[in-house]
Amino acid sequence: MSIEETEQEIIDEFELFDDWMQRYEHLIDLGKSMPLIEEKFKTDDKLIKGCQSRVWMHSELKDSNVFFTAESDAIITKGMVALMIRVLSGHTPEEIIQTKLDFIETIGLTKHLSPTRSNGLLSMIKQMKLDAIAYSSKSES
Repeated sequence: MSIEETEQEIIDEFELFDDWMQRYEHLIDLGKSMPLIEEKFKTDDKLIKGCQSRVWMHSELKDSNVFFTAESDAIITKGMVALMIRVLSGHTPEEIIQTKLDFIETIGLTKHLSPTRSNGLLSMIKQMKLDAIAYSSKSES
């Protein structure tokens, strides 16, 4: 499934809910169902800088695609990172680098996050794109 198809799937899911309390509950459920990062990757160098909560993220390149795992100590943040992994994991570095992630605005997430959570979300996205850039650079050399 392409990044755009996954984004549309998420947009369709969020449209099923009438209010933001239900959407937050859905976000929490997504976080609960996210595969956990291996304990060996829960190290300081894997912490996302810029997040108020503690968020560990690990990426690896397998068969030309980048795969992400993560963990957070906050339930909403865990749901946000689960969304990002769902959209970006399993795609090529180039696809990850080039995607605009318009679904975030479309589902209204940016309007309903506190400034600190918004910064955390931006930090997650930045780290995922930086990892993709690093993998892209390695494959070019």
